[in-house]
Amino acid sequence: MATPMVNVTYLVSDVNLSGMAPPVTRRPVGHHHGDLRNSLLRASLELVGERGPHGFTLAEASRRAGVSVAAPYKHFTDRDALLAELATQGYREQRHRFAAAVKGIEDPVEQLASFAAAYVRFAAEEPALFDVTFNAGLDKSRFAELAAAGDEVARLLLPVARQLISDPDAAFDLLLRIAAAAHGLAVFLRQGLFGVGNAALSETEEKAARTARAIARQDASS
Repeated sequence: MATPMVNVTYLVSDVNLSGMAPPVTRRPVGHHHGDLRNSLLRASLELVGERGPHGFTLAEASRRAGVSVAAPYKHFTDRDALLAELATQGYREQRHRFAAAVKGIEDPVEQLASFAAAYVRFAAEEPALFDVTFNAGLDKSRFAELAAAGDEVARLLLPVARQLISDPDAAFDLLLRIAAAAHGLAVFLRQGLFGVGNAALSETEEKAARTARAIARQDASS
């Protein structure tokens, strides 16, 4: 699914008790402007991982990044805009993983099974990206780049479903139901209902793959 920190300085002047201006001093005040966006995104993703997408403010993200509370507004109009960029990263990471999962598999049923397993693994390995992508409640009509990133995931997988069902609406419905099943299993895994550790992850991936096969075969035969 790191940019080095660079300190910048600013000038501070004052008047000492004798009325003479003291020498110029230099103090670190956060990150170079070129790294500000990435620093805020990293800090916010950490906070999402700790508290969920609704559990922090831009001011808290600024403090975590080591910048002023006004700094985010140089790049993001509001908190949702920052979360939208993280969610866009989430969709791009999903597309990368799903493309790798279906690559080299000829049977579309097995491609969809591999996609479902990869969905579960993404949720387990990138929980903060998973949460911000699906639980932030973002209005995609506000964020064209976010909407486009989500569409790219669908465009990758819809041709696979259409190998089984020619009707585009029915194929999209098939894809949604497989994704929904994988999503539910991923959430149950994260809640500990299937146990913890690598064994639980592998077993849940296989559950998702079996469910995807069953859904795909049923639809293809109907």
